[in-house]
Amino acid sequence: MATAQPRKFESFRDFYPFYLEEHRNLTCRRLHFAGTGLVILLLAVALFSGNLWYLVAVPFAGYGFAWVGHFFFEHNRPATFKNPFYSLWGDFVMFRDMLLGRIDR
Repeated sequence: MATAQPRKFESFRDFYPFYLEEHRNLTCRRLHFAGTGLVILLLAVALFSGNLWYLVAVPFAGYGFAWVGHFFFEHNRPATFKNPFYSLWGDFVMFRDMLLGRIDR
């Protein structure tokens, strides 16, 4: 039984519309927003406090919120599994777009 080949993207510009399609559910997007915001906060606290132990929580905060959104609300597999770099970049771009009101939040 053949498995579907992962979709190849030439650039992030090509990837981002696909990324947004994978995040149509409002609750999923809100969970991503919360997780990405927490990641930014944890990075800032680690940087300013000098306590690098905060970095241990970063992947749990980012992926934890996102994966709950995908598995329980969006009902799809996170883009991270097939496009990890573009997906991480997409999280921050979507966070910015939601913050600026370009995407419903």
